[in-house]
Amino acid sequence: MTLKDHLNENDRFAASCGMRLTDIKEGYAKAQMTVEERHLNGGGVCQGGALFTLGDLAVAAAVNSHKQLTFGIQNNIAFLQSAKKGDILTAEAKEVFNHPKIPFVNVEIRNQNGELIAVLTGQGYRKKDTINFDTLI
Repeated sequence: MTLKDHLNENDRFAASCGMRLTDIKEGYAKAQMTVEERHLNGGGVCQGGALFTLGDLAVAAAVNSHKQLTFGIQNNIAFLQSAKKGDILTAEAKEVFNHPKIPFVNVEIRNQNGELIAVLTGQGYRKKDTINFDTLI
């Protein structure tokens, strides 16, 4: 089983929200979702928690791509503009500091037109446990 398959199948919350990982390389990941009715807030735009979860999924894949179990310890998000029903959102995570214990990741969430919707930063905590996957993707 690949890391991508494992996370797509076992991150049950992200899967139930219609999110999936589309690409994982060492220190890098992409996650995607289409904004549906269920993602909308009271103002009729994509709820911030949905954007946060999409970014967090990409962070998780990027920091775990080194095959060492890593849990998120802090994420911050800035919402730059609204996403609307039907938008296809992609969260692209790039690990900018591969610290042996506390890696740091930047994420950009963009819509299908390449417009920046939100930015997220994430930090993880690396455990000593290794992850055994055949490949990343």
